Amino acid sequence: MNLFILAQAAVGSSGILGQVFLFGSIILIMYFFMIRPQQKKQKETKKFIEEIKKGDEVVTIGGLHGKVYSVEGDTVLLELDKGLKVKIEKSAISLDFSKKPSSTK
Repeated sequence: MNLFILAQAAVGSSGILGQVFLFGSIILIMYFFMIRPQQKKQKETKKFIEEIKKGDEVVTIGGLHGKVYSVEGDTVLLELDKGLKVKIEKSAISLDFSKKPSSTK
């Protein structure tokens, strides 16, 4: 009887190591496929927003397409159409329109 209990305890402890290994591998997979790419995208977006200059074509998070007319601290003056200018926060710019892949028809 005692041998039976000891044998089950030995099998149970190896099962725990397997579970710890499985849990650790799931965390690593989540890091490399979810967390790391998101951090990389955030760094690229932050770098882009810091490097905005006059003449860049951008798209805001609201969907407005325009050309940067001037940069003043944390705000950007965006020219939408001939003479129409809008003042927005730098954080409201989502992407560089000139680098956006164009679709071919």
